[in-house]
Amino acid sequence: MKYKLGTMAVAGLMAASPVMADLVFPSLSYRTGPYAAGGIPFADGYADYFTLLNERDGGIGGVMTRVIECETAYNTEKGVECYEATKGEGALVYQPLSTGITYQLIPKATADDIPIHSMGYGRTSAANGDVFSHVFNYPANYWNGASAAINHILETNGGDINGKKIALVYHNSAYGKEPIRTLEELSKKHGFELVTLAVDHPGQEQKSQWLQIRRERPDNVIMYGWGVMNQVAIQEAANIRFPMENFIGIWWSGAEIDVTSAGDAANGYKALALTAVGNDFPLFDDIQQYVVDTGKAAGAGDQIGTVPYNRGIYAAMLAQLAVEKAQEIHGVADITPAMMRDGMEALSVTEARMTELGLPSFGPAFDVSCENHGGEGMVAVTQWDASAGQFVKIADFAPTDMDVIGPLIAEDSAAYAAENNIEGNCG
Repeated sequence: MKYKLGTMAVAGLMAASPVMADLVFPSLSYRTGPYAAGGIPFADGYADYFTLLNERDGGIGGVMTRVIECETAYNTEKGVECYEATKGEGALVYQPLSTGITYQLIPKATADDIPIHSMGYGRTSAANGDVFSHVFNYPANYWNGASAAINHILETNGGDINGKKIALVYHNSAYGKEPIRTLEELSKKHGFELVTLAVDHPGQEQKSQWLQIRRERPDNVIMYGWGVMNQVAIQEAANIRFPMENFIGIWWSGAEIDVTSAGDAANGYKALALTAVGNDFPLFDDIQQYVVDTGKAAGAGDQIGTVPYNRGIYAAMLAQLAVEKAQEIHGVADITPAMMRDGMEALSVTEARMTELGLPSFGPAFDVSCENHGGEGMVAVTQWDASAGQFVKIADFAPTDMDVIGPLIAEDSAAYAAENNIEGNCG
């Protein structure tokens, strides 16, 4: 198996050599496989942001950054191999970009004292830092997403969805199953009927699910899809004339690639969002000047400003802020992974700092603590404007129902703690 970084033997030799003065960020990318259309722009955004920091600022706190890309093809086994091959290079934080890979890395990274940032995916109960010392899933998780979708449906129905029927179309994997328990609890609270429809990987065959939707006529459909599944679902919804304004996807089901193939029929489709949309931010001018125009961009430049590219930018920005906090806490510039974990746990993302970075209102403001590794769970809503060819934010970052989500996180994390003899990290 080949990696951009070289062989595992090379990684082992580098681990044995003196520590290099750089800040290392592994990129567990998937530029190949069935989900490459979403993986490529994320990896490009992640890499381009760190390139910008090097070219414009001389790194972070005077220390240059280095991105090591390792191809996983969204395959859990390959993801674990990438982790083992890169961890010895001083890797500061892992973004597994897969719920399956995240689950496998949680015990490994914790034992190795390396933090994981599973931003908007992975094990939702990792938001409980008292149990999951090295896993962070800020600014929001899958259960926040489920609540945000229901909140939006409530808002469009005058606050009353009692007696309504809501269908969940989900990727039949650990990822897709994540919101079911939350939606079940929310259905009890708000009185709606929940219908769940699984779609097997990779999601190209969905005729039966959408025939069932046509028969049962749910008032709303929520989708937890990924890759080609999203495109097929949106086309199938159009085929049965399901009203797009009543169809809302999680943030992994809300990229341009998901809707463009359906043409005008996708107009009005909605998606939850972790970040702002578009490229109308000062930072993108700097990316053009320092990264694209100098020939240092990770991709062809055609994905800049798309939803997954922006998510990669955002993940890198949050990593930068955590490095700065770690440097401040420990009084050194060339930090270790353990110091990075401390920086992530003390992270405070403010509107003022995002504005300084050229990304005003790009994401929600939030704080992290030992007990809370998930942030405030603020989620925005976007809608596809087919004529303009872009997603438009129609609802700003707003709170989700922690009265429902909080107890579920406590219950699941307590079970994990009991299984793994974890007594608590926060004292």
